[in-house]
Amino acid sequence: MDSALVSDGTYVRDTVRTSVKLLIVGHFAVGKTTFVGTLSEIRPLRTEERMTQAGALIDDLAGVPDKQTTTVAMDFGRLTLSDDLVLYLFGTPGQHRFTQLWHDLSRGALGALVLADTRRLEQSFDIMGFLEEQNLRYAVAINQFDGSPAFPEEELREALDLLPTTPLITCDARDRASSTRALISLVEYLVDVEKKAARDV
Repeated sequence: MDSALVSDGTYVRDTVRTSVKLLIVGHFAVGKTTFVGTLSEIRPLRTEERMTQAGALIDDLAGVPDKQTTTVAMDFGRLTLSDDLVLYLFGTPGQHRFTQLWHDLSRGALGALVLADTRRLEQSFDIMGFLEEQNLRYAVAINQFDGSPAFPEEELREALDLLPTTPLITCDARDRASSTRALISLVEYLVDVEKKAARDV
């Protein structure tokens, strides 16, 4: 193998022993592709296609009139956390017509980060319901779009019908530090749940 390719981060380090699959999910045009691209240490795989007139009949562009492309399969990125641990980030399509892909991508996932938009919170219900049906634990990150309204955490929790233990954070999917904090919140939650389960055995 060419040592130049190894040193530029294209390949996973030889020392990595554990890989974790996480989903980045949410409704249409909530920022999943941006989030994965912001965090990925490799050039992310994207399956975006230009939106057509035919899609306008089924894709709700309310609130995002300038949206021109949409993910039709998945986004994929990688983030190495330590010498022996790597995260694989899979961004899902947002439209309900891609439900079968949600099922396919959820296989083997440890958990999910749900991105939400305060202008369209009700559009998050389907994806959260799907995660609960799959018994996939998740955290919710409110993606802060320019001009979107801000609400107190308790109001957001009530509107999204979240359990008290479900992490709820805010982030800007365009900002690496902010997106990292959101991902850390999910990972810490998953670790805490696993530790509790181990104690209860």
